[in-house]
Amino acid sequence: MHVRCFQRSFSSALSPLAPIKLPSRMETHFWYILPDEVQNATLLDQYVELLSPCERENVFSMREDHLRKRALLARALVRTTIARYQINGQVNPRTLKFKKNIYGKPEVEWPIFDDWDPPPLNFNISHTSSLIACGVTVNSPIGVDVEEKQRRLKSDILSFARRYFSPHEVETLTMISDPEVRCQEFIKLWTLKEAYVKALGRGFSAVPFKTFTIQLREGTKEDRHVPQKLDNECRTPEIVVESSNDSTMGGRNFQFSLLELDGSHYAAICIENDKTIDGEGCVPSKLNVWKTIPFVKDEYVSGTKAVVPMGGLIQRF
Repeated sequence: MHVRCFQRSFSSALSPLAPIKLPSRMETHFWYILPDEVQNATLLDQYVELLSPCERENVFSMREDHLRKRALLARALVRTTIARYQINGQVNPRTLKFKKNIYGKPEVEWPIFDDWDPPPLNFNISHTSSLIACGVTVNSPIGVDVEEKQRRLKSDILSFARRYFSPHEVETLTMISDPEVRCQEFIKLWTLKEAYVKALGRGFSAVPFKTFTIQLREGTKEDRHVPQKLDNECRTPEIVVESSNDSTMGGRNFQFSLLELDGSHYAAICIENDKTIDGEGCVPSKLNVWKTIPFVKDEYVSGTKAVVPMGGLIQRF
């Protein structure tokens, strides 16, 4: 499919974006789109019109059609997702501006007004060739990563793991005799580690995967008092992150969620515990998930077969 750019005004025939309230404290909104479900060339052209000149240049600099389409959908998803939230009035997805922190993590660059403080909104995006996702929080830095369950590596999994994973993680994978199970556990670990580094906001080069270990274990007795009533709340088993470089942590602590999406992908979400919540201990995070084709349809899929929680994952120090 060719993505073209027509010089015309934004179509008024598009359905409006459904307004959404900002996430509450320790709540994550997670939006995802399946590129294969977006086949309408006119709709793709309308997504192009949302982009900044720089974003358009980046999209059309890609040689392969599928890469252009994925890049276009990723930028359109970010813009339309943030525009859903009623922030100082209605936000036009085309007028949003972005900046990057010193490590390259994107952030919204809000306009400056004398009588308005920008919301502490955080977002993060991840994509594969077959799924693109955007996570949104308030007050809590977030990192997300998605991977195909059927992802295959060119090299042997254990050889690859020895290059990037900690000795304990390599040992854990080595003890798995079934090659398919080992592959699935490798993908889960990779996804969780990616989400964690992105939540730190420092990038892979600043926090190499070998400098911390992710361990999966059953929840401890002290964690079992946490209510497990809803499918979109955190659950056991627990994931503990241990760092070989204490300065990397800086006294911060995070919560994770690991999901299976549409039976074909793993998604990891990592958010920092909200420091503004005093005297409440470890407040479980809540998760709301939507499957979307912006301007066409939104489907709330939390609690359905499309979203299978694989654990409420807590980092402790």
